[in-house]
Amino acid sequence: MPKYLYKATDDDGNLREGSMDAANVDELEMRLDQMGLMLISLKGNRHKLFSRRRGIGRRNLILFCFNMEQMAISGVPLLEGMSDLRSGVEDATFRELLTSLVEDVSAGRFLSQAMESHPETFNPVFIRLIHVGEQTGSLGEIFHNLTENLKWEDELVSQAKKVVTYPAIVGSTVVLLVFFLMIYLVPQLMQFILEMGGEIPLHTRALIASSDFISNWWHLLLPFPFVIFAAIRVTTRISIDARRRFDRLKLKLWLFGPLIHKIILVRFARTFALMYKAGIPILESLGISEGLSDNLVIREALEKARRMVSEGKGITESFRTVGFFPPLVLNMLQVGESLGKLDHSLLNVSYFYDRDVKENIAKLETAIEPILTVILGGIIGWVILSVLGPIYQLIEKL
Repeated sequence: MPKYLYKATDDDGNLREGSMDAANVDELEMRLDQMGLMLISLKGNRHKLFSRRRGIGRRNLILFCFNMEQMAISGVPLLEGMSDLRSGVEDATFRELLTSLVEDVSAGRFLSQAMESHPETFNPVFIRLIHVGEQTGSLGEIFHNLTENLKWEDELVSQAKKVVTYPAIVGSTVVLLVFFLMIYLVPQLMQFILEMGGEIPLHTRALIASSDFISNWWHLLLPFPFVIFAAIRVTTRISIDARRRFDRLKLKLWLFGPLIHKIILVRFARTFALMYKAGIPILESLGISEGLSDNLVIREALEKARRMVSEGKGITESFRTVGFFPPLVLNMLQVGESLGKLDHSLLNVSYFYDRDVKENIAKLETAIEPILTVILGGIIGWVILSVLGPIYQLIEKL
């Protein structure tokens, strides 16, 4: 199905631009009309192979789940509810998604089937839970659980961004300051010191060598981090062994490794608990969960655990064998498994690690500022001592 880039106007005369898949121009006009838009111009996209579909984003997905939950609780028909929601949405991508869902459901498809056409927005867990909700008549509860889970993920991402933003800004400032000092300021001062003669201390000679190196190779040093990043991405994509080693390394990084591991465990526990509570079989839940993990080491551990469960072993025993959870959490899972309340145990595991993750993020945020301050102060102190030390010695001699 071709993709069209269109320009259209709404009822108030505001210009709207976007892209949409349609079999032909007539279908495009019909779909835009359902969105309350009138087509002005269009352009076919011949490079669909290289285009990438964009999801609606986590915030819009939370809004969608919350509204669907309220509609299900209130007894509003599915089509009517999604149509009303679409009329109040301004984001073009979100409106396009709702239009597609309304069309597919109107054509007789289940909502879960309509969602399968939008994998960039709805992951396998989401679709499977909606399917269960349709079969059991518990869509309201399913959407409520999904809303809470998405809110948790959004809060966690916001905290992580907050922790990363400050070091990124300060780190960039430090790098620019170092390049300025080494390329512009230090060579001029060093030239004055060398012309005056006298003995040059070791730390000053080290500064001169560093300045010469950066001045001569700055055009290679600046893009070096980006080259390394690109090389890692390419290598991990073409080599499974390289991907496995890199993912294992991420779990062992100082400060960040344990935090990444705990975040993955929390996501797994919450997702698995949602599916288990909804009545999805354990093996299927494990299979879907392992597909959601971005870390190959964790994914292989889950795959091994799933195979062991399929062979008749218990979940706790399987997780203990693969070393996925620490002993305290395994004991919690064993109690839940023996009492038939595995979902409660998983939620307790999620709460346990979620609190630990938030505490670690808060500690990391508190520790990063003084660490960066010490680094910046050390660099500036080294430059000042290396420059002013020889100058002071020359003044004493004079």
